[in-house]
Amino acid sequence: MGLLSEVSLIVVKYFETHTGDYDMPHLWIRFLPTTLAIAALALVAAGASADKHGATAAMLTDTCVACHGSAGSSTGPAIPSLATLSPNYLVGAMLAYKYTGDEAGLEKALAALEARDAKDLHKRYGVVAEDMLVFERYSTIMSRIAKGYTDEEILMMGPVFSEVDIKRATQAYDSDKAAVGKRLHKEFCEKCHEDEGRLTEDDTGMLAGQWMPYLSAVMEDYREGRRGMPKKMKSKLRDMRKEHGDAGVEALIHYYGSINN
Repeated sequence: MGLLSEVSLIVVKYFETHTGDYDMPHLWIRFLPTTLAIAALALVAAGASADKHGATAAMLTDTCVACHGSAGSSTGPAIPSLATLSPNYLVGAMLAYKYTGDEAGLEKALAALEARDAKDLHKRYGVVAEDMLVFERYSTIMSRIAKGYTDEEILMMGPVFSEVDIKRATQAYDSDKAAVGKRLHKEFCEKCHEDEGRLTEDDTGMLAGQWMPYLSAVMEDYREGRRGMPKKMKSKLRDMRKEHGDAGVEALIHYYGSINN
């Protein structure tokens, strides 16, 4: 039995024991800390095995799908999909999590990447070190998980999810808010998040069809200063909030949640 199957059975058994019903979507929020803890323990075990026997990209990313869904399409609602994310985006995010609170360690890791042969780095992992943006990211568990990987293993994981298509879920949304959000996206976001937030080739995050509770949490992290962002995005978000307030943010979230194709 594979690691993912074992984790899934443990989680299902927990839900059966404590609720009598494991097929209700809201349970993934209610029991998210327990689910993540189980997955994290499995990840640590898999990491130890990988260190001993030699990791492959498939082995490393197989541990991700326990939470982020098959082929990187999350079953939600508080965990993001990873499918289609560029290698630069995913590697940058993982390094940010790994070196949370260790700025010197992060600078050393980035310097080591930039010192490597650029052509070889891009050929093997799809990464362009000089273009990688690494910003502070708040997390409850990802920083602990990321510390279980070597920097080389994080590089190996980079291109895996970029090569698969996202399966967007159908979410409940307010059509009026989504209509407002569509206009706000065109005004403030479209230049970087093209095609309604579908495109990720420019190392941007996936917005279209991303889970709305996750997007709400991320936007709160931005507002509270718990998550960093590019200067241009910071300026655009500030302008959007100044003109439209929290209602504008909510409208954008409903718009992205309305996209399911």
